[in-house]
Amino acid sequence: MMKAKNFENRWGNSIQSNYGNPTLTLVRGKGSILVSDEGKKYLDFLGGIATSVLGHAHPGVVEAVTKQISQLSHVSNFYMHPNVIELAEKLQQLTGAKEAKTFFCNSGAEANEAALKLSRKTNRTRIVATEGAFHGRTMGALSLTGQPSKRGSFEPLLPGISHVPFGDLGAISQAVTKQTAMVIVEPILGEAGVVVPPVGYLRGIREVCDSTGTLMVVDCVQTGMGRTGMWFGFEGEGIVPDVITLAKGLGGGLPLGAMIAIGKAANLFQAGDHGSTFGGNPVCCASALAVIHEIEEKNLLEQVLKHSELLKRSIPLIAGVQEVRGAGLLLGVVLKKKSAHAVKSILENSGVLVNAPTENVIRIAPPINVSNAHIRKFIGTFELAMKEI
Repeated sequence: MMKAKNFENRWGNSIQSNYGNPTLTLVRGKGSILVSDEGKKYLDFLGGIATSVLGHAHPGVVEAVTKQISQLSHVSNFYMHPNVIELAEKLQQLTGAKEAKTFFCNSGAEANEAALKLSRKTNRTRIVATEGAFHGRTMGALSLTGQPSKRGSFEPLLPGISHVPFGDLGAISQAVTKQTAMVIVEPILGEAGVVVPPVGYLRGIREVCDSTGTLMVVDCVQTGMGRTGMWFGFEGEGIVPDVITLAKGLGGGLPLGAMIAIGKAANLFQAGDHGSTFGGNPVCCASALAVIHEIEEKNLLEQVLKHSELLKRSIPLIAGVQEVRGAGLLLGVVLKKKSAHAVKSILENSGVLVNAPTENVIRIAPPINVSNAHIRKFIGTFELAMKEI
């Protein structure tokens, strides 16, 4: 078998350096376990950055994808196929809005690009987003992203976009006017370190948008598909957005994004306004339908909440941990010291995969069907890592 160093050299010689040079090569997986080219097993508590919601090689997903690709792998959007219609109807059902309509694409960035473009159909151009937000790296989505470190090299970006502090409803109220096309917000800031807004924040934004005729866009790319113990991540606020963006877990590991428009927003796009060659691909839609079926069949939303409770109860007891924040199985372990990157490395060496979005936060996002035994193994390994620090 080829050694890791050879993979690193080949990567460096053939792939652009925007990801740096990864040092770990993964070759297969089953459930919450990944295996490297050297045969070492890793407990996956990152889930492809909240993407592999049912883990790896899930039997239902494998069966659905295998069956579909043997029948039809792709058609253009000049034609219909059953999977895309069934999935759109299922998403319509999950939103609780009978008039919801979906545009399918391939990623979260593309879903947010579609939302941005949809907002122009209101004949307004101003947009309000939040500081610390991450909405993608394509030029429009990057313009919405509130992280200067990701934006600086690519300015000037789209004009007319204001960023206000996340969680500050007063700042939203001041920034949004009757000239504002849309407000875009995440239920929880994922890339900024799993930051949770105050209770009532999303509800307050909904009221501001209603009073100004502004589209409320909720970016559920990271919080969606059961990740937070809810289908989308905003339901606890009792609101209905005008637009919901989804990706990551939607495809169960396959590239699939969605921009769901509700109410009057559902009819803003007209023929020829937007498109995506691979959007709504039959194979990706088959995977998504299998994912939704499994979540419903196994009551995984309830299981997510139980596992979340165990993690939130156990991890704060570990020395060096300040708090655990987030919802469901999208959690940020806030450390008392700026040692997150060192803790991440120790965990990887110990066979556990996480990431460190900031200097003092470890983000965990395991498959939502992770076992209780693997939850407890993570807690034990994390405690040993903190002792080593």
